[in-house]
Amino acid sequence: MAYCCCSNFSSTLAPLRLRPPPRRKSIAAANPASVSLSDPFVLDIADKLEDSVSTSSSSSFSLLQKLRDSSSQSLLSQRWPSPKDELYRFTDTSFLKSSQILPASPPSIISPSLSSSASNIITLVDGHVVPALSKIPSLPAGAFAGSAADIPPGALYENLMAAAGELFHNGDLFWNLNGFGAPDLAVVYIPDGERMIDEPLHLRFCAVDAAEAGSGRLPLSNPRVLVVVGKQAELAIVEEHLGVESGEGNSYWSNSVVEIVVEEGGKVSHSYVQKQSVNAAHIKWTLVRQEKRSSYELVEISTGGKLSRHNLHVQQLGPDTTTELSAFHVAQGDQIQDLHSKLVLDHPRGYSRQLHKCIVSHSTGHVVFDGNIKVNRAAHENSALGASCNGQCKAQFTDNCR
Repeated sequence: MAYCCCSNFSSTLAPLRLRPPPRRKSIAAANPASVSLSDPFVLDIADKLEDSVSTSSSSSFSLLQKLRDSSSQSLLSQRWPSPKDELYRFTDTSFLKSSQILPASPPSIISPSLSSSASNIITLVDGHVVPALSKIPSLPAGAFAGSAADIPPGALYENLMAAAGELFHNGDLFWNLNGFGAPDLAVVYIPDGERMIDEPLHLRFCAVDAAEAGSGRLPLSNPRVLVVVGKQAELAIVEEHLGVESGEGNSYWSNSVVEIVVEEGGKVSHSYVQKQSVNAAHIKWTLVRQEKRSSYELVEISTGGKLSRHNLHVQQLGPDTTTELSAFHVAQGDQIQDLHSKLVLDHPRGYSRQLHKCIVSHSTGHVVFDGNIKVNRAAHENSALGASCNGQCKAQFTDNCR
């Protein structure tokens, strides 16, 4: 399982890798034009993340390093979002901007409260895969689930490295902060023709390092997961995000990315539950790439967090592809629940269905839904949200609920 991050960088700016402190001074000497375009607040976070990952024992393996290199090229040109940005017009991120953001500390003592009764589970604690809390007795033959650092040399690793060039891209600032600051990379691989649906794979994201509410501190973790489901293979995923031993009102920021690749004829059933602390920030990217005749189904429930933002992007890369998305958000007092989804259909006979429901139970609660469905010219004979489209068609649905 793994999170993949990355982004595009202007061709006019030379690729630049962040280096150990004093990083900003060396960057200025190497490329002053890039620094002049940088956001000081973003640079400060990048500096702290660089210090934290440089001490990580898993920082040297090449798949994770490729992710960091790709993300670092974009951070210098990306600015913190503001209400003037269309994608954040209704999403107030001042809670993060006004906090002292520090990288979460690596887990040390593993508390018994982190254990789970799930039969197939991978646990990430503040972005680190914890083998002692992970067990997968039902893993099919030839499959893999765990840290990318533990993938044995061979065909699987080479295939993932080759695919990484296509995977680590298309994200925003938070995507790239994750890619640069991820302390580990979890990978799930299901070989062609194998099935893992009777006993779902439970991906558990635990936030442990937290600050007292009102202290102004905000520990930041960057969990990363990559899921690859082979041809004619099937996988059921239960993804859970929560704070553990942090106290219901404590503060932290979980900035996660999950990337899912469903190859030809593959099928993924994905359940996603977000129940972070009421004073936490939860920003998540889910990027799904579907090959021909594949199927992807997502059911999402989000109730936690002071600020919760889910960026969901799905791309159909072949004909006869099915995508079904369902979400239910609950916003109580002083909560923002935000879903920004984008679905791209590029081939004939693609089908998509999306249902979003929300409840705002307090006058200070806030729910945002921005759904974008793009049916490109080649994708004739498609059904998108029950509508048939021929030629170039783009539909956008935006709902801002208070």
